[in-house]
Order: sequence, then C-alpha cells, then structure tokens
Amino acid sequence: MNESLSSMIVPGVLWALVVFSVLSWGLLLIKSAQYLKLKTQNKQFSKAFWTAPDLLTAAEHATQYPGSLARIANSGFEAMAVDESPRTTQQLAHTINRSDRLERNLRQQIQKERRALEAGQAILASIGSTAPFIGLFGTVWGIMEALQSIGASGSASLETVAGPIGHALIATGVGIAVAVPAVLIYNFFLRRLKLAVADMDDFAHDFDSLAQRSAFAVSRQPIAHKHGQSVREAS
Repeated sequence: MNESLSSMIVPGVLWALVVFSVLSWGLLLIKSAQYLKLKTQNKQFSKAFWTAPDLLTAAEHATQYPGSLARIANSGFEAMAVDESPRTTQQLAHTINRSDRLERNLRQQIQKERRALEAGQAILASIGSTAPFIGLFGTVWGIMEALQSIGASGSASLETVAGPIGHALIATGVGIAVAVPAVLIYNFFLRRLKLAVADMDDFAHDFDSLAQRSAFAVSRQPIAHKHGQSVREAS
C-alpha cells in the first residue's frame, strides 16, 4: 500500500500542476472578456450620460445601461431621491444629509464593483506563489525514491543515478513553468483593476460635483458638461 501511494506522489504533483496551468489560462480568457465587456459598457454609458440634456434623462440612462459606471450613477441617484419630506416616524435614512449619503452610496458601490473585478485574482496569486513549491515537493519525493532504488540495487553508476534524478527534476521545471505565467497574468489584471477603480473614482467625483451643482435634486436642468472635460472644471 505504501509503495503504491509513493509511486503516485510525483504523477499526482504533475497532474495538480497541469490543473493549475489550465486554471491560470482559463482565468486569463475569462478576465479578459470581463474587462473588455466592462470597457465597452462604460464607454457607451459615459457617452449617453454626459450628452444627456438634464439630470432626469441621465437618471433614466443609469437604469437602462449596464456596466459599473451605470450602477454607480444609479446608486447616486437613489441617494439623491430619498424622500426629504417631513416625517412623523424616525427613519435612519433621514439621519444622514444628502451629501454624506451620496458619498457613502458611491463609495459602497465602487467597493462592490471592485470586489467583482477582483474575482479570480486570489486564485492566480495562490498558483503563482505555491506552484514552484509543489513542483519542488515532487522533485524531492522523486529523488528520495530514486536514492532508495539505487541503494536497493547496489549500483551507483552514472546511468543508474542520472535517469531517476533527472526524471524527478521535471516536477520542479513544470512548477516554475506554471508559476511564471500565473504571476504575469496576476500582475496584468492587477494593473487593469487599478485603472478601472481609478476611472470609477473619477466618475464618482464628477457625479458628486454635478449633484452639488444641482442642489442634490433631479430636475430638468441642463448639464453644463462638454465631452472630454471634467465637471470640476465647469463648477
């Protein structure tokens, strides 16, 4: 039983590394499609939002378009639309003024979008950091088995030693070959994540400026925003 288990260690390590490699390249395709789709959606929404004639039309666009920026805008409009009429019962929503409530909603939605974009990043980081050690474990185990076999045979010639040890070193090579692409893919999407979050922060800042200029009211007022210019410049 022990000999059977021992003979399965190195093949098991190699198959585990193959699975890790498949996961890495699969995540590359999935995350690439995710970011490409998000970029297209945000571009379409931004064009519709900033060319809207008034805040009411912009609010309608926020509910109609997909994408992270549309969801951020929608959360902002929800904060602006909370009923401020006199109340007879205490409600927590009324204990926060509109400016703070808007800032909180925008920040919370950005965090939600960030968590969605971070999906799969932990897997890539884990593969990149553990694959070399898993391969090294397979190599150490293979060398141990090779030395035991050499000791049992009583022969220490170069041909007897080089073959089993060279075979055992394959696991380390495969582990490194799996880890390097995983680390590169992780760093690539980490950069994309930072850029996406920066874009969301910029949009949230512009949205907050726009809300302040409109006195936190969604009404038929023209949006003084030119394409390519920040609301901050207009205010």
